[in-house]
Amino acid sequence: MKKMKIGLVVHGPEIVDSGYALKFLKFLERYGTVKARLGGTMGRTAVIDANLEDKIDISHKLFPSQSVDKFSDEGSDVIFLINYGKSSVTGHAFGYKVYNNSTGHPPIVQMERPGEPDGSVVPWRDDLTPLAAEIATEMGLRLVSPEEIRNALFSQDPCQGTGQTICRKIAGVSPGENIFVNGIVIGKSTSSEVAIIAEEGIITQLIGGTLKKHGVEKLGPVELEKAIVKTGLLRKSRVKPRILKSEKSNTHFTIAYLSHAAEDIYKLKNADLVVTVGDDTTLVAADILYRFNVPIIGITDGDLDKVVEEGFKTEGSLIIEFESGWDDLVGEKIFSELFNHQESIEIENIENFKSKLLQIISNITSQYQVRYS
Repeated sequence: MKKMKIGLVVHGPEIVDSGYALKFLKFLERYGTVKARLGGTMGRTAVIDANLEDKIDISHKLFPSQSVDKFSDEGSDVIFLINYGKSSVTGHAFGYKVYNNSTGHPPIVQMERPGEPDGSVVPWRDDLTPLAAEIATEMGLRLVSPEEIRNALFSQDPCQGTGQTICRKIAGVSPGENIFVNGIVIGKSTSSEVAIIAEEGIITQLIGGTLKKHGVEKLGPVELEKAIVKTGLLRKSRVKPRILKSEKSNTHFTIAYLSHAAEDIYKLKNADLVVTVGDDTTLVAADILYRFNVPIIGITDGDLDKVVEEGFKTEGSLIIEFESGWDDLVGEKIFSELFNHQESIEIENIENFKSKLLQIISNITSQYQVRYS
């Protein structure tokens, strides 16, 4: 059998935390040369914790379909997409979206939930069925056709009758889960039939759920058809985080500002301190930056949606909590007066910076609490 040039797109933390990413990577080496890269943010954290940066490329922030396109451009014979979704429904819906968002008709074979009784292999192109069937047999997984998935996804459609607005159905949701759009929580599900409605780029309704107005405002205009939509927790596994050594200067310090959890938090890994605005942004950023020993100052208002099972914070972090709705207002004032509208600044004394920040806050309101880590 001819040795193939294989691209492996690893998506999400669960496939890494479960050990199946490494297992499957080694398994594929019998078929040819394998190059692996990641799609998604929380997956990068999992790769770091598993010490797999030398095997899975996490150097670029890429959507899964962008990783697929990159492998296509590099001439891969076949591209494997591996994922460990919350259910087979969410996993298959994800694969359907990646295949359709990729350029042309790329040679994708998906491996979904390999450690579960409903684990499956999906050949997204007919000519890949023999290879997918062989792998499914070898790994004890079920072979599922794209046709089965399409029929299951579109058998019930909460988007019917919504008129000229943009409506996007969300597959495999359970009641009581967070709904993320581009990293921002925009609401919570109240049923298993959920759809997001947008008018002129603004989300206006969550069918089968409760809309979070503050999250929608923070998100702003969005291309709903192309947006990254997730449900539940961003990372469910309880893990031991791996702390990476970093070279920090003792003479000047870099302070960064972050107001949006969907931004590339990893680009801040060499900062000495990061000011984060918003509860979810603070939780996710603190957890990621803990791996790089970077403390945060979190500007929050107690409007927390639980987005990871267990969040970590670097020693020296501060969480400043205000009454509801004040975090953005205070954040904008700090961004204007301390950062001069720059995403990062250089300072000589971190304690002086903290004192100035607390003074700005005191000038705005006395109604806040400071928690130290």
